[in-house]
Amino acid sequence: MQYRTLGRTGLEVSLVSYGSGGPSKLGQNTGLSSTEQDNLVQHCLDLGINLIDTSEGYGGSEAILGRALNGVPRDSYILATKCIYKNNDGTLRTPEDIRRSIDASLQRLNTDCVDIMQFHVLNSADYFDVVEHHYPVLKRAQEQGKIRFIGFSEQFMKEGDHKGVVLALNSHPELWDTIMLKYGILNQYAAKEALPLALEHNVGIINMAVIRVKLPNPTLLKEQIDEWKQDGSIDPDSLPDDGPLDWLVHDGVESIVDAGYKFAADHPAISTVLTGTSSIHHLEGNIRALEDPTLPEADKQRLQEALGDISIYI
Repeated sequence: MQYRTLGRTGLEVSLVSYGSGGPSKLGQNTGLSSTEQDNLVQHCLDLGINLIDTSEGYGGSEAILGRALNGVPRDSYILATKCIYKNNDGTLRTPEDIRRSIDASLQRLNTDCVDIMQFHVLNSADYFDVVEHHYPVLKRAQEQGKIRFIGFSEQFMKEGDHKGVVLALNSHPELWDTIMLKYGILNQYAAKEALPLALEHNVGIINMAVIRVKLPNPTLLKEQIDEWKQDGSIDPDSLPDDGPLDWLVHDGVESIVDAGYKFAADHPAISTVLTGTSSIHHLEGNIRALEDPTLPEADKQRLQEALGDISIYI
């Protein structure tokens, strides 16, 4: 396992980190028993993963981690979680709600302090209200020793231009120790402005959802590339019509999924890449893919030239 520094936090984090959200939610959606969940978390640690990300919005994930990590030396892993700043009806929660949320997360996680507390899916429309009303609550919790560092995860928008991240890093870069965003083969737009700003301000980037649905599915991938060719988003001659990314599989790159993980890590702003699988087999494969977190330069350049201007989340 390789380790990188998470921006200004100074934390040395594993290049592969574990996310307890996504489709699996730490096995809650894939039928894992409590024992299997505990074993999965322990296997992550055994493989060298030291950053685990969760949220109060991921079902029972915080409580599962609180149980699975019971007895594990606290200084052997880095724990990141998230607080939800909006109610179900779209109104903002009160500062007191946020304070209670932090305390409830600590209780479920069975810890006195989380390493990183993040606002969950912060968007540009709410940004200044959150900074004014909610950020001081996290700052106070930091002063009380309940959290060490403060960040946010970006909201997935149809137009993937990372407005919230760019707004935050242009407006208040000093407030944010970490940001969780999406950057990958089919979602490269963060490299335009968001990732350079993060590098400039030494903000640690946690890369999420780098694979998901279409990249590993040949049919869906072909349909997406065909759609982009037809609507003019990409040059029709930039990628083959059949198996549009099959050319990535060579010389130690065993699959398109492996290529996806390598590409997601092959940017100087990226500190760690989340995987959320509940399969130990897939977990081990993802870690193997990032033993060498680079693609051949010619392949990387071809991907950037073909898909680098796409600005939509998929």
